[in-house]
Amino acid sequence: MSLSKTEEQLMEIIWKKGEIFMKEIIETYPDPKPATTTIATLLKRMQVKKFVGYQLYGNSRAYFPLIKKSDYFSKHVNGMIKDYFDNSALQFASFFATNTKLSQNELEELKKIVEAQIKKGES
Repeated sequence: MSLSKTEEQLMEIIWKKGEIFMKEIIETYPDPKPATTTIATLLKRMQVKKFVGYQLYGNSRAYFPLIKKSDYFSKHVNGMIKDYFDNSALQFASFFATNTKLSQNELEELKKIVEAQIKKGES
């Protein structure tokens, strides 16, 4: 199951804070701020999808993530590789390296990451 764009935006806030109250969520948004009912609806949907949980503190709920950001995006990227790159991570990497505007420094960093993974596989 995946998140809508507005749910992802809200999830980013929750991932960043770890645990957050409704008032803090709304304060995080730029003006014009969304209505409390809008955020409450999004949070309810995200609870049903098992992305967000909450802890009661008196009458207030502190929301927290039930899934790590890295796990969510890993699943998302793997689905994209399957759907758009014939399930080939190599095709995806080739597309990414040639069709994004990576700087020379970013390409060097990417090269280091790949080399570290190769060494990891050799040991």
